[in-house]
Amino acid sequence: MPTNIEIKARARNFPDLKRRAESLSDSPVQVIPQEDTFFITPRGRLKLRVLASDRGQLIYYTRPNQNGPKRSDYHISQTNDPEHLKETLALAYGVRGVVRKTRYLYMVGQTRVHLDEVEGLGQFMELEVVMRHDQSDADGQAIANELMGKLGIEQSDLLEGAYMDLIENC
Repeated sequence: MPTNIEIKARARNFPDLKRRAESLSDSPVQVIPQEDTFFITPRGRLKLRVLASDRGQLIYYTRPNQNGPKRSDYHISQTNDPEHLKETLALAYGVRGVVRKTRYLYMVGQTRVHLDEVEGLGQFMELEVVMRHDQSDADGQAIANELMGKLGIEQSDLLEGAYMDLIENC
């Protein structure tokens, strides 16, 4: 199963964070509207990410809820009929909730820097260090910590869970 080392943080100054991410990025920003429907599961998280009417991703992942860099194991399946798949999964598992966001994606080396404007929650930043097979979790954590410094993210900005958790706790 592929692995990321991830962090999630509140964005104190979104425009400044965008400028910093852009200066570090290897490519132009991609702006991606996303709707993530989370399903009720006995373990891990299962979400259907709708990117367009004919494009979606079913994503299953496990990740501890803790501040700071953490390992996320995931599997992604592509679909060209996300609405039908959403209906089927809702019938089978039940819907936990929906997260709608606009994601600004910057690539910095092997790291996906996400700046997210989340409907009803605010502005956030995520780092996903996409791990290579020859790297340890410690390698990924070091990359994440270095990028946190360059982006001006402080320990007090870090969050434990997913946006879905934040929505449920509002």
